[in-house]
Formats: sequence, structure tokens, C-alpha cells
Amino acid sequence: MNDTLLTGVLSREQIESLLDHEPPLLDGLVDRATQVQPNGVDLTLDTVSGFVGPGTLTLDNANRRLPGTQQYPVDPDQQIYLSPGCYEVRFNETINLPNNVMAYTRPRSSLLRSGVALHTAVWDAGYSGRGVALLVVYNTHGFRLEHNARIAQMVFHVMSGATAEGYQGIYSGEGRR
Repeated sequence: MNDTLLTGVLSREQIESLLDHEPPLLDGLVDRATQVQPNGVDLTLDTVSGFVGPGTLTLDNANRRLPGTQQYPVDPDQQIYLSPGCYEVRFNETINLPNNVMAYTRPRSSLLRSGVALHTAVWDAGYSGRGVALLVVYNTHGFRLEHNARIAQMVFHVMSGATAEGYQGIYSGEGRR
């Protein structure tokens, strides 16, 4: 990515340009024309998993333990019914952030209007992989999701300068097909 760009949120046109680079800003889009928005890109649902057991987080991550997960099957109508509770969702798209771009991911408003929340962390500059988010169904009647549904919007921020070393954590390269 060109370091001469001003800082701020990438526009649709800048995103479109970066989708054509190698590596593309995002790879594996289900429907590029539908997913690219004026201020970001909609991410789509690949899998939903439930948590099995507790997790542990420590100061230096030496004793970090993630809970196990069990993937939910998609029914013949390509939908998944979710009872109230929390779930791990994996996106279809592979994210390839350059060292001068970081991102936030926010829920699509239809989730919120359905009593469902989506929680994500910061996507650090240099991250590459197919990330996950936490989906929480608060609606006491549950919620149905279709495989490949657009559930989140990723917004990209150009930083004031590239970081010398991009993300190098344990989630680098996660979920690649």
C-alpha cells in the first residue's frame, strides 16, 4: 500500500484498488459487488461453533489456554438455528493487512435489531488470516443465520506510518484453507 496516503478510513475506491493487489486486502469474498461498502467490506459467515470448557488468559500468555469448540452443522436450507448463548463465528474472508493499515470490525445493524451482538478485537497491521468473532444471541427466541450471510463490516484505517514489524502473534495465518 502506498505510504503517501493520508491517514483515515479507506474509501470504497481505495478498498477496490487494494482488493486487486497481491496479496489482496481480502481474499475469498463471496460476492464482491455486494460486500464492498462505501466505508468498508462486509464479512460473511463460514462456520459457527459452541465453546467446550473454560479458557485461561495470563499476563505473558505462557499459560494461555483457549477453550475447545464444536462446530454446528448447517441444515439442508443452509441455515443454522442458534439458541440464546455465545458462539464463535469464523469468517469466509482471508484478511491481509499491510503494515500501515489496521482494522475494526462492527456488527451489521440487522444483527443488533434481531437481539444479537457481535464482538471483535482490533485487527493489527500486518495480520493475515481468517479471523473469528464472538456472536452472542440475546434474543430469548433464538436466531437463524444462513451460511455466507453478511454479519459484520470491517473498516480499514490507514495509520500515520507503517509499523516496522506487523502482527506476529499466535493467530497469524489462522483459519487458512
